[in-house]
Amino acid sequence: MGILYDYEDVVLIRQAEKPGDPTEITVNCPDKIGLGCDLCRIILRFGLSISRGDSSTDGKWCYILFWVVGKPNTRWNLLHKRLLEVCPSCSSASGISYYKPEFHQQPKPPDVFLLKFWCYYDRKGLLHDITEVLCELELTIKRVKVSTAPDGRVMDLFFVTDTRNELHTQKRRDEAIYHLKDVLGDAMISCEIELAGPEVTGCSQGSSFLPPAITEEIFSLELPNGHQNGSPASNTLIVTMDNSLSPSHTHVHIICQDQKGLIYDIMRTLKDYNIQTSYGRFFANAKGIFEADLLVMQADGKKLVDPNKQNALSSRLKMELFRPLRVAVQSRGPDTELLVANPVELCGRGRPLVFYDITLALKILKIQIFSVEIGRHMIQDREWEVYRILLDEEEGSCVSRNKIEEGVRKKLMGW
Repeated sequence: MGILYDYEDVVLIRQAEKPGDPTEITVNCPDKIGLGCDLCRIILRFGLSISRGDSSTDGKWCYILFWVVGKPNTRWNLLHKRLLEVCPSCSSASGISYYKPEFHQQPKPPDVFLLKFWCYYDRKGLLHDITEVLCELELTIKRVKVSTAPDGRVMDLFFVTDTRNELHTQKRRDEAIYHLKDVLGDAMISCEIELAGPEVTGCSQGSSFLPPAITEEIFSLELPNGHQNGSPASNTLIVTMDNSLSPSHTHVHIICQDQKGLIYDIMRTLKDYNIQTSYGRFFANAKGIFEADLLVMQADGKKLVDPNKQNALSSRLKMELFRPLRVAVQSRGPDTELLVANPVELCGRGRPLVFYDITLALKILKIQIFSVEIGRHMIQDREWEVYRILLDEEEGSCVSRNKIEEGVRKKLMGW
């Protein structure tokens, strides 16, 4: 179907010529540590999966090629724009030090807006339908508070940021309200959007206490014996490191079960460890087994030779590939609570579309949601985005807790 855009050849998108074939995304720009993570995160946010990829860099300039598959209605023009936004400018390639991390002033945090509306009644899948609209509008959900009144009316509070930075305008607000009314129909009583005050802009901090029993079980950094997690090939998890194949790089070889956001999880881990990827090749075979070969070095340009550092990175990669997200269903007093924990990058961003996948899984299982709390918690020196969802027992009692946990995990992992 031809190439979309040709802006200095920084980002090129060549759409698939036949249905089912992958679309090629090429990125050719100055390099920075974490660029692969940023690109993979955007691709994941658009609901696309990377079937294979190649990347190489000399430390100043990089060339990345992804083959992606996914939704037929992908907004390729918008994807191109978002990918271009995270690429360093071409002028930044001149005069920079080899593998020197970028030190610059952090951008101002985006404004947080409160989206508040009342509905006459709840229905199965309502929360997912709202979440889908917000994702299409490029509104990032930072926190949710959903409550069902005794008379059946529903109050939804969404704390969101706007990728387009336009929600302060009346036109953008009217657009959001119009699309929400379209999906809610006669169920909507009222809808308001306003800039959140200082007292709620700190919504990244968890508002509810997590019991110690939850944190010990859900947030363990130890791999369980046997690696059993319900996947078709959960025992296939190998991470090896070798310094004999290259005079300047450490070779990292990964074999594991393919799953949603896999390359993002690898790149996110390397970015958090300040590891530079000089070369990478990824692919998944027809049996669902993913394999990656990476040549990496530390930010100072040296190989990873310290055994302690190797073990730490290897252990973290195994854990992030085995359990990138934590899922549990448990009792919360007399009620049933679904808990999902999403690790946050050191830069403060969480994995995209997690809440979208959770609500979609519950909609498929025909389970109604009574209330939702989303907050961020520091647990074992890591920040987590924690979703606590109270389920409507009367509506979902016919579905076992094991089935709920399995359904949500499979949707999050793309199995």
